[in-house]
Amino acid sequence: MREKFLIRAGVPGDHDALLALWLRSVRATHTFLTAADIEALIPAVRDGALVALELSVLVAGDGALAGFMGLDGAKVEAIFIDPAHAGKGGGTALIAHARQVKGALAVDVNEQNPDALAFYLARGFVVVGRSETDGEGRPFPLLHLAEPTP
Repeated sequence: MREKFLIRAGVPGDHDALLALWLRSVRATHTFLTAADIEALIPAVRDGALVALELSVLVAGDGALAGFMGLDGAKVEAIFIDPAHAGKGGGTALIAHARQVKGALAVDVNEQNPDALAFYLARGFVVVGRSETDGEGRPFPLLHLAEPTP
C-alpha cells in the first residue's frame, strides 16, 4: 500500500535519527554484511555521508522520518528506507524527486543486494559497469548503473 510522503532537505539536526534509520535499514536489507561490517561502516556514514552528501529526507504522514537519500551531484550515493515504510513508495518518490532536481541519475549497487538492483532496474536504470570491490576496496562487488540519456 502506497503512503503519502513529504520530501524535504536534510539538516544537521536530522543526523542522529538518520544514522539510526540507516542502521535499521542496512540490518534488514544488506544480509551479505556481517554485524562487524555494519559496525565498521557507522563512522563513515555518521562523519562522512551524512555530512558531505546533499540529503533529502522522506517524512511519513505521521511526521516520522521514513527514509533518506544522499546525492553527490547527479549520483545517488545512498537511499535508505526505514523497514516499517519499505515497499510503500518512498524510494520511488525519492528517485522521482532527484530526477526533477538533477536530471538523469547514476548509482552504484552492491552486487550481493539483488533487491536494490531490481529496484533500480524497474525504475529505468541500466547496468553500465562493474567493480570487483566497493569504494573502500572491500570485497563487495559493485554494479554501476545509470539512466539512459535521450
